[in-house]
Formats: sequence, C-alpha cells, structure tokens
Amino acid sequence: MNKMRTRLLQLAVLAALGGCTVGPAYHRPGTDAPQAYKELTAAQFKDTDGWKVAVPQDQIIRGQWWELFGDPQLSALEEQVKSSNQTVAAAYASFMQARALVRQAQAQYWPTLTVGASVTRSHQPAIGAAAGATGTGSATGPTTGNEFSLPFDASWTPDLWGRVRNLVKGNIAAAQASAADLANAQLTAEAELAVDYFQLRSQDQLIALTNATVKAYSESLDYNRAQFETGIGSDEAVAQAQVQLETTEAQATNLGIARAQYEHAIAVLVGQPASTFSVPTITQNVQPPAIPLGVPSQLLERRPDVAADERLMAQANAQIGVADAAYFPTLTLSASAGFESTTAADWLTWPARFWSVGPSLSETIFDGGLRSATVAQYRAAYDQAVATYRQTVLTAFQQVEDNLASLRILSQELRQQDLAVTFSQRYVNLATDRYRLGLDPYLDVITAQTSLFSNQQTAVTLRLQQLTASVQLIEGLGGGWDASQLPTSGDIRAGKAQH
Repeated sequence: MNKMRTRLLQLAVLAALGGCTVGPAYHRPGTDAPQAYKELTAAQFKDTDGWKVAVPQDQIIRGQWWELFGDPQLSALEEQVKSSNQTVAAAYASFMQARALVRQAQAQYWPTLTVGASVTRSHQPAIGAAAGATGTGSATGPTTGNEFSLPFDASWTPDLWGRVRNLVKGNIAAAQASAADLANAQLTAEAELAVDYFQLRSQDQLIALTNATVKAYSESLDYNRAQFETGIGSDEAVAQAQVQLETTEAQATNLGIARAQYEHAIAVLVGQPASTFSVPTITQNVQPPAIPLGVPSQLLERRPDVAADERLMAQANAQIGVADAAYFPTLTLSASAGFESTTAADWLTWPARFWSVGPSLSETIFDGGLRSATVAQYRAAYDQAVATYRQTVLTAFQQVEDNLASLRILSQELRQQDLAVTFSQRYVNLATDRYRLGLDPYLDVITAQTSLFSNQQTAVTLRLQQLTASVQLIEGLGGGWDASQLPTSGDIRAGKAQH
C-alpha cells in the first residue's frame, strides 16, 4: 500500500507539473481603426462613376469578386488562377511544410522507443602470460567469442514547463500565418490578372482608336491629293497629311508590343505557356462597379496580410515561452531491456534478459548568460512582429483610402475629359470646314486632329486607371476573404488539408 501511495503521489506531482506553462500570455495588440473612410463617403457616391445608382447595400464583398465587373472573359481567366498559378501552388506547398512542422513539434509529447539487434564476434589476447611464467600470477590464454544483443530502449522527457506546448502553439500560429499568406498570394495573383486584363483591353481600345484615326487621316490625305491634282490644293498640304498619316500608323504598330506583353503576362498568371495562349480582341467598355466597403474596423479581419502578421505575433510570443522553459530543470525518464547472450541458442531465453529503469534530472547552473540573452532575443523578435503588424494595418488603410480617392477624383476628371473630347471633335469639324472653304491652311486641321486624338487617348487611359483603382480597392479590402477562413488549431493538429 505504501508503494502504491508513493506511485500515485509521484503521478500526481507529474500531472501538476505538466500543467505548468511558462511564458507570457498572448493578447493581440490594439490598433486605432478610424470610424469611417474619408475619401469616398455615401454623400459622394452620386458624383463617382459606378456608384451613382448601385449604392452598396451589402457590407462585404461576396463570392467571386471579379464578377462585379460583369466580364465573362475575365471570369473565365480568374477561375484558372486557383488551380494553375504556380505562385499560388508554391504558397500552398509552403503551408503544407508549416503544417508538417506542427506534427514534428507534437511528436515531442511522446516517448521515444528504439530497438537494435547486434551480433559481434571478438578476439581477446592472452592476459598475464609473463606473470604466470614466473609463478607470481595466473595466466589467461587468448579468447574468441560471440555476443548476441537485442536491446529495447525507451526515453521520455515530460513537458513540465510547457516548452513543447509553446513550441506547438507557435508552430500552429506559423501554419495559420502560412495559410493567410496562401490566401494573400491567391488574391494578389487574381488582382494582378485583372489589372493585366484591363491593360490589355485598354490596348485593344487604343489600337481601335488609332486605326480609326489612321483611316480618317488616310481619307484626309486622299482629299488633299485630289485637291492638289486638280490644282486647287498645295503640295505642302499633301506632305503634311502624309507625315501625319505615317506617324500615326507607326504609333498603331507600336501598340502591338504592349498588347503582346500583357497577353504573355496573363498566360503566366493562369499557368500556361505564352506560346500557346491568346486572348481575343474586345473593345467593349467595362464600367467600374460599386464596391461594398463595410467599416474600417472590419478591415483587420478581411485582409489576409494583416491576419498573417497577427499570427506571426502569436508565434513570436510563444517562442518567448520556449526560451523561458530553459530556466527550469529537465526530467528524463529512461528504460532499457532486452536479451544478451554469448550463444545464439540462449540469446532469446529468459535467463538472458536484462533491464534497467530510472529517472534523471538535469539543470543548467551556469551558461554565461545564454538563456537570458535568448529570452531577450525572442522578446525583441516579438516587439518587431508587433511593429510589423501595426505597419501592415496602417498600410492597409492607406491603400484603401488611396484607391477611394482615385475613384472619386478620376470620375471628376473623366467627365472633364469627355467634355474635352466633345469640344475637340467640334474643333476638328470647324477647322475642316474652314480649310475646305479656303479660309485656313491645312496645318490648322492637323492641329485640331492631333488635339482630338490626344484627348481620346487620354480618356481611354483615364478609364483604365479607373478600372485599375477598382481592382486595387477590392484587393485592399481583402477580396471577400475573412479571418474565419483560416484553419483552426484543431484542423492543423488533425492534419486537415487547406482547400
């Protein structure tokens, strides 16, 4: 009974110690979130393209965010990013590595068992031969023999101070950060694809505009040649029209370079060789959508990069606990048993058995400040993680406000630019009429046409900037992602795959 009480007491002590976890408790540092976005308020929706009627009633982006643009070709390309983009695939493999590190840390909860069989034949020389010859001692002749051994060893270091628990906790946080990085890599690739796609569409519009301008210039050249051949016009006007036409044709040809490069970039993003990939030419305008904003405080839960940095803070905090555990003694329970014999016939018999069992306790008395320096290192790493997290939050608000301002201001600029295009067209009509009436030289027509072409190009570029700002705003808002999509601690412990 006394032995039973002693063992029960020992188990109770081990269980109590096993519940001890050193190190600081983790609390997410506070951040100041503004009450509302300032660059695009509800009162300004009516003055912003795409927001005039479609005032966002939903507070978050739902589903596939690119469907907001209503472009089937874009949607078809975006669906390929998840399965074929190699940057996303690399991020997924990184997450799987982080998840495996959790299982590696969990393995330290359990004992280590090893077994090893050996058969040794050895020869020993004669011992005491000279002493035996003088009669002062006995002599032992040379011996040759075998040794058969089959040992089983077990060792276990109980997690008395929470070193392993903190290590597992930190690795789980790192795996969750990796999952957030995966979501961020996918969102970045999707946004980059959308921007490249709209860049390509913009090139198609510029090419169509330039080709239409070339046709108009060609007609002007034909008119001036006819005028010159009939003796009404001048050779100077023909030369001016010829220069204008050739210059614009060169511009039209040059636009093909950028279009090809954007098409190749899209091919890489969808995981296809550029040599076998193509996007059909489409010149239809895409209107920027009204984007659900929500409130600024939601941004901290909707950005995968913010979530990743928050999880890295939790990992850094757990690392402090791992370092703190080094101040406390280490208990190791070890046992060994097996069979050992000099003959194969007696090797696995009961008399050939051997065993040993016993605990050992070790504590570092002096290490020259190594442990305190290690703890200081991890505390500084945690402070660094906190600063990085807060900087990421500030950058997130900046990116959202930047793109809201862009959308609002570009809407005003586009209305002004459309007026400039309208009046430029009127200028061309007036200059052409006055030239044909013989009131003004053809140079005035060229000036008017150049102004119209330049303003039309600017309008196309501004609409591209508007679409780009819309995509970047969606990316800045998290693209419909939410921190609840991160794998839980239980999911990672159970080894469930990230979808």
